[in-house]
Amino acid sequence: MMEAEEQPRKTAFYSKLPKVELHAHLNGSISSNTIKKLIDKKPDLKIHDQMTMIDKGKKRTLEECLQMFQIIHLLTTSPEDVLMVTKDVIKEFADDGVKYLELRSTPRGENATGMTKKTYVESILEGIKQSKEENVDIDVRYLMSIDRRGGPSAAKEAVKLAEEFFLSAEDTVLGLDLSGDPAIPNRKTETQVLLNLFPDRIGHGTFLSSSEEGSSDLVDFVRQHQIPLELCLTSNIKSQTVPSYDQHHFGFWHSIAHPAVICTDDKGVFATRLSREYQLAAETFHLTQSQVWDLSYESINYIFASDSTKADLRKKWSHLKPHF
Repeated sequence: MMEAEEQPRKTAFYSKLPKVELHAHLNGSISSNTIKKLIDKKPDLKIHDQMTMIDKGKKRTLEECLQMFQIIHLLTTSPEDVLMVTKDVIKEFADDGVKYLELRSTPRGENATGMTKKTYVESILEGIKQSKEENVDIDVRYLMSIDRRGGPSAAKEAVKLAEEFFLSAEDTVLGLDLSGDPAIPNRKTETQVLLNLFPDRIGHGTFLSSSEEGSSDLVDFVRQHQIPLELCLTSNIKSQTVPSYDQHHFGFWHSIAHPAVICTDDKGVFATRLSREYQLAAETFHLTQSQVWDLSYESINYIFASDSTKADLRKKWSHLKPHF
């Protein structure tokens, strides 16, 4: 009986833990509830929610995961769709104890509805603004993604759009995310090219694994420059880029006290929550509640917002800190 009572209490610790989410793709973060609302608006597409989510215990290839995004994009074709999903995603993160969120998404146009890349971004920013006006307890910012598969012209267009919003969006648009298909030839060469840009953070870091032959120089580079890593455990397991939780590279980076943040990547597609990711990391790598708290608190250091925002978040964490 004691053990049965203990489990909800343990889970409650991770839910109540104030958290920072720094690697969350908007379209991949859409919950099954919101997907159902979108499906109801577009019944002719004959899409069901199991086509956009990987249930507990299931896995997909990386390519199959990327195909899920194509299905989700069929459901988010208008500014109204994008506004709704932005607000729903923000509310769900807030309900899970996330106090600061950097959402990322690639600007996307849709000829059929008249949505342009600019109105796509404006819809996300409007969702962030409305959530703030409705007093949702979370500070939300936006990172504009550049999908490297789109080629140089699409990348230049995104950079130009980002510059425009950097100047006009009152510190809501904070940076650029360079994303792409990791299953490419000459991966190590491309990784080195990207590292030579001295990124402020690295997403996943799956191909920096210290056990991968010939990548120790990449690991050394990241260690030397203390580049923080955004680590997404369930995402990597379900997309089969990491074989199991206990073999996840979180263990390596945490063991050497390298800057790292636990993230969800796509909480909708991978059917997870940030509180669950913290609990998985803690149970897999035998972290105490105090160590988990430190992980969460230190993640404030790696946000892209201003020093004054960091100071405000640290005050909030101090106010919410439990007695261990």
